[in-house]
Amino acid sequence: MTSMIKTGMLMAALTAVFMVAGQVLGGSNGMVFALVMALGMNFFAYWFSDKVVLKMSGAREATASEAPELHQMVASLAKRANLPMPRVYIIHKDTPNAFATGRNPDHAAVAVTTALMQILKKDELEGVLAHELAHIKNRDILISTIAATMAGAISYMASMAQWAMIFGGGRSNDDNGGGGFIGNLAMMILAPLGASLIQMAISRSREYQADATGAAICGRPRSLASALQQLENLNRRHPMNVNPATAQMYIVNPLSGGSLAGLFSTHPPMQERIRRLTAL
Repeated sequence: MTSMIKTGMLMAALTAVFMVAGQVLGGSNGMVFALVMALGMNFFAYWFSDKVVLKMSGAREATASEAPELHQMVASLAKRANLPMPRVYIIHKDTPNAFATGRNPDHAAVAVTTALMQILKKDELEGVLAHELAHIKNRDILISTIAATMAGAISYMASMAQWAMIFGGGRSNDDNGGGGFIGNLAMMILAPLGASLIQMAISRSREYQADATGAAICGRPRSLASALQQLENLNRRHPMNVNPATAQMYIVNPLSGGSLAGLFSTHPPMQERIRRLTAL
């Protein structure tokens, strides 16, 4: 099963959870209200996410004169990927890592740490940059925003149901198709958990797809695999001091190197990513 098909199935599953939870927790009116609230918040996040994330990460835009080799490498890879030249940012960190952001290819940015440029060989650095350009090409920011909107709306509905139960405002079983006390209680617990798990699975699927697309862009899957192994080891030993909200954007987990169970991780298992790349 390709990552694109898997992502589509996960998005369909997330939509199904949203529809069922909406009927049980809030009926049609509650479902619409929660969706509007989530859309509003995530529209802002989608439109301004690049500026917010870059600022939170301490990234500084680097001109072509300041980082000529990096700019030349990004420009060459972007041309191969048939993408506009993204803005280039540098993060002064001693741990190698990178991420891409931007609402679409015309408003995209690639950020790399100083350690990434110092530690990796040229072909490995190209592999990492190609992976980040793949996220831009595949419009993963849009996909993650849609998933976040659905998951956020489900969380809103669960919160509304909780407050309704606390203040005795629960609806009967036949009011707008609601599920009654038992249905509300079950969905308050299960719906947000299920939505979060699906959202994390979508994130992992997009990482696999970015690896495959990035390998095609740079033409050297093993170089990307080698880079990922080094980044995984170094981020395990020296986790980066980043805002947890931005951790999922990096090419490897910058916080803990995978201490959480795989089910609850936004990053796929590194050995599986490497196995898939070497199989190419």
